[in-house]
Amino acid sequence: TIEIGVGYMISAIVAVDNNWGIGYNGDLLEHIPEDLKYFKELTTNHVVVMGRKTWDSLPKKPLKDRLNIVISRQPRGPLGEMAFSIPMDEAKVRVALSKDDEEWFIIGGGSIYQEFLSICDRVYVTKIYKDHDNVDTYFPNLDKSEEWAPAACGQLLTHNDLTYQFWQYDRIS
Repeated sequence: TIEIGVGYMISAIVAVDNNWGIGYNGDLLEHIPEDLKYFKELTTNHVVVMGRKTWDSLPKKPLKDRLNIVISRQPRGPLGEMAFSIPMDEAKVRVALSKDDEEWFIIGGGSIYQEFLSICDRVYVTKIYKDHDNVDTYFPNLDKSEEWAPAACGQLLTHNDLTYQFWQYDRIS
């Protein structure tokens, strides 16, 4: 078991549809400007941990004003200023042993969420109230988990024909 230092928080941040789908063919299911702004506000000046496919999908690399840790089976070392690539085991150790009193963010993709969810304290979820036909990547349904409970919920928002809402889930066990 990996233990986290006192006052240290590991969070995941994700946008899901009605079925907790998060992506298709390496892309987000929806691109909602306010959700992208919310993501930037929460993660700026923090560490973001992502898989190589998520890194490759970024239009601009690295994510500005954040330390970008990219997990890859073939680590490439430095990826420019404020970004580097390391293997999964090393990433877990770095996350677990950090003594900084700050929040680290797990930002995807699907297999990275699966690997790190067990050591997350909080998950920021943008719920997009829509069923998508084309989905190949899912996030665990926190509403069906005994380990997670909703801690905060924002107002209903709309973008074009989409209704969405920002939620915060905290670990309860």
